[in-house]
Amino acid sequence: MIKSIIFDLDDTLYDFTSVHAIAMNRLIAYVRGNLGLSRERFDALNREALMKQKERLGSCATLHNRLIRFQMLLEAAGKPIAHAPEMEELYWSTLLERIRPMPGAIETLGRLRLSGYTIGVGTNMTANWQYAKLKRLGLMAYVDYIVTSEEAGVEKPAPGLFMLCAEKAGCSPGECAFVGDSLPSDALGARDAGMAAYWFNQSADPVDVPEGVTRIRAFSELPALLETV
Repeated sequence: MIKSIIFDLDDTLYDFTSVHAIAMNRLIAYVRGNLGLSRERFDALNREALMKQKERLGSCATLHNRLIRFQMLLEAAGKPIAHAPEMEELYWSTLLERIRPMPGAIETLGRLRLSGYTIGVGTNMTANWQYAKLKRLGLMAYVDYIVTSEEAGVEKPAPGLFMLCAEKAGCSPGECAFVGDSLPSDALGARDAGMAAYWFNQSADPVDVPEGVTRIRAFSELPALLETV
């Protein structure tokens, strides 16, 4: 019997991909106007900085720290690092201005809470920005517990993050369901950790769904599916 439902955040409870593109466009306008960097040069420097972050830090929440990434980018470009905090603030303020809950997310979380499930969030990111996103989305009131990769010390699909979710839920992994957009990180990670795995995939195209994973295209499908587990 499922007792707790855990949701990924980015590209699950809101559309990260679209708002990230908007935030990056504003950032590119900033570096073009203030630093004389073309989009092509910025994109190349950003890719290189991300690669260096991965080499230095491995798979951990600090990999998502854009202040460090922008600092490294500016160092490589020979530009003043004083711009790094300005760039980070511009990116995150733009993203937070634009995010909206995924259609049906608020209604589904409310319905699940009324049905007696506890609600968690399990996400690969630093805690401060994930809290800011949930607050901006109007979802904090529905969330009973949060596990970030910053707290867990590992990133999905590592089992440690899923195990910490179950621990906070106060139940076994088999009594938890996990909902996320990433097949390898969310769905397969949750399945391999012993949870009921729901792959949130809105594509109209047919997709291959691995054994032990249930695909959903809309949040409204979830309550009825959970009753059959």
